[in-house]
Amino acid sequence: MQRAATMPLSEDAVLVARAKRHDAAAVTALVLRYQDRLYNVMCRMCRDPDDALDLTQSTFVKALQSLPRFEGRAGFYTWLFRIAMNLAISHRRRERRPTLSLSRMEGADAGPPQPRSALETDPARITERDEMHRRLERALAELDEEFRAAVVLKDVEELDYATIAEILDVPVGTVKSRIHRGRMLLRRALEVENRCRDAG
Repeated sequence: MQRAATMPLSEDAVLVARAKRHDAAAVTALVLRYQDRLYNVMCRMCRDPDDALDLTQSTFVKALQSLPRFEGRAGFYTWLFRIAMNLAISHRRRERRPTLSLSRMEGADAGPPQPRSALETDPARITERDEMHRRLERALAELDEEFRAAVVLKDVEELDYATIAEILDVPVGTVKSRIHRGRMLLRRALEVENRCRDAG
């Protein structure tokens, strides 16, 4: 089941209205409501916990500075995460890390994802699952910013396509394309890593 994009809009709207009147308690409530989700997403956008914390703090600072101009056309959550994604994408581009692209992964075969078993309690299986999680995080870290943002918002935040389109300020069709291509690149990257490990 997909997660709703926000808490009930009326609650955010009330808090935003109070925050615009410099109500410190309302500002604190907004920060507490979204800081954990925002930080988790920033961790997946930049991988470095310190950078993720800086980006989270910068997002709230910029949002609070811009709050008088917030007109409520989009929900507060959508507006906040649009600021966060813009900051994260700019941060990654400044770092100029190599990213995965379709052309770089051309030689890899994209088979269907393997089905996962239900609940695993075997320590060996748990270790294997943890290793897979680490490998997936590494592959995600190398995705192009556009693909990565779409995949994180869909598969981590579990947002619907329309909300992601609002956050990224692109059409829904573009969101679907980026998610599809991003997932394909992740799958191919993991397959390449598997082959390298088997060969070694």
